[in-house]
Amino acid sequence: MMKKIRVLVVDDSAVVRRVFSEELSRQSDIEVIGTAPDPYVARDKIVQLRPDVVTLDIEMPRMDGLTFLRKLMQHYPLPVIIVSSLTKKGGVLSLEAMEAGAVDVICKPGEAYSVGDMSEQLAGKIRGAAQVRIDHLCRRVVQTEKKQSPLIVKKSLSESTHKVIAIGASTGGTEALKQVLINLPPTTPGIMIVQHMPPNFTTSFAQRLNTLCRISVKEAEDGDVVSPGRALLAPGNYHMIMRRSGARYYVNIKSGPMVCHQRPAVDVLFNSVAVYGGANAIGVILTGMGKDGAQGMLKMHEAGARTIAQDEGSCVVFGMPKEAIAIGGVDRVLPLDQIGQSIIDMV
Repeated sequence: MMKKIRVLVVDDSAVVRRVFSEELSRQSDIEVIGTAPDPYVARDKIVQLRPDVVTLDIEMPRMDGLTFLRKLMQHYPLPVIIVSSLTKKGGVLSLEAMEAGAVDVICKPGEAYSVGDMSEQLAGKIRGAAQVRIDHLCRRVVQTEKKQSPLIVKKSLSESTHKVIAIGASTGGTEALKQVLINLPPTTPGIMIVQHMPPNFTTSFAQRLNTLCRISVKEAEDGDVVSPGRALLAPGNYHMIMRRSGARYYVNIKSGPMVCHQRPAVDVLFNSVAVYGGANAIGVILTGMGKDGAQGMLKMHEAGARTIAQDEGSCVVFGMPKEAIAIGGVDRVLPLDQIGQSIIDMV
């Protein structure tokens, strides 16, 4: 008999605790072993029940979720999924939580998605979180980032570029992307990124990266040009597709059905880059749960693009890279700390 994933739901809202418990109970491989209305009750239940995964509300009375998460990661590291409101503040706090060790984020029901959509996404995130290696959580202690010199001018070299870079990531990807992007020089070819995140969260994430990187980073808008020294992040709940007009690359932002249970989907971006970028492209697939991006990376590889996958040892979840490697779509398998330099070498 398959062992079920044991989940503790921590939220001050009785409605959210009830909805999560009811919806997750429909999953054959997940069991909600308890709920808690605040971190103090949660602390006792974690010690008593030893859950595999915790869902954690970020804004609660008595002790906020971010403070509790930092204490938890220090004394009793567990895979934690942040439950947040779909607001700018919620996006900023969720990014801080992921820097503190949380592995994923989901919006509260009724705000971004229907309960049905939310429950399927939450179940998928729980399955991914259950695969996270605890030693990675212990490693991901909050570190003070060195601010880039204000003398650095973030300016694209031109409005056309021969090379393009496409990157896909999911669970654990926010920290992985930061590590890859932070050392890229302003002369780096234009970059397009899909990170599985809800709306508003991608806005905050792009702004955060923009303060840390030597390249400029922004949430993509329809028609944005893909140019050197610039990274475009797909907005939450929208697919991003690369197009080409003459020597110029640009992106379209579209709605549409989920692909691999995701919107934005890495496969959607990679498939378009295979068509319009061909051998001029570099594809990178980072840590994440599931198969999104594997087929698209294979198409990029077959079109002549050079492709990189993050190795198992440095992945929070070795799902997406593993699938891309298994079907033959990857040229290089590298630890996270070597991927940025490899991109520079390739271009």
